[in-house]
Amino acid sequence: MKIRQATLETCSEATGTVIAIDVIRAFTTAAFAFAAGVRDIVLVGEVEEALALRQRMPGSLVMGEVSGLRPEGFDYGNSPSALVGLDLSGRRLIQRTSAGTQGVVRSRRAEALLASSFVCASATASYLKHQSPEFVTFVVTGVFPGADGDEDFACADYLAALLRDESPNVAPYLQRVRDSSEGHFFDESPPRSPLSDLECCLSVNCFDFAMVVERRNGLLVMQAMHQT
Repeated sequence: MKIRQATLETCSEATGTVIAIDVIRAFTTAAFAFAAGVRDIVLVGEVEEALALRQRMPGSLVMGEVSGLRPEGFDYGNSPSALVGLDLSGRRLIQRTSAGTQGVVRSRRAEALLASSFVCASATASYLKHQSPEFVTFVVTGVFPGADGDEDFACADYLAALLRDESPNVAPYLQRVRDSSEGHFFDESPPRSPLSDLECCLSVNCFDFAMVVERRNGLLVMQAMHQT
């Protein structure tokens, strides 16, 4: 299995199996949504698209952010801790974020698509080993002007170690999350970025499912695939 890395700027060229990584916070939030009972999550690139899909899909809910803030009309923001304790059994979510969902939407040439973060890293690695693709590309979505994306690079490096059948000490990887530009933001802006969200993002392998994305009738639909 050959492992590559890409960013939002280059993921449109990625082929084979592509895993979009967003630790802080889109794909941590998505995993907590699945843990709350969500049936599936439709991933989109634009706010207007998300709101229009909700109108077409009775009973669906919209979550996500623009520049870290919940857009007007969205049911939920991009906070994993806000979903803890909720019962969303059987509901469909529509998710739009500035980084994570963009990585999936832009990976148009991918033959297989997943999303991941630390909370489901081991399950993601197990799923990939079972599928045994020739090429795997990790899309590090958190690289922006002023944002180093090292929280996502750390997760990609951790996943790569798991795929090499290593038993990595996760502590250094998690320290990179705390030390990343996005990790420091939790200290600087706690109302917008509560520490409870950071703790969720640092909860390694707390879920036993991989988040697999399928193309269905023009939509990108993500489901939790539990390990058996």
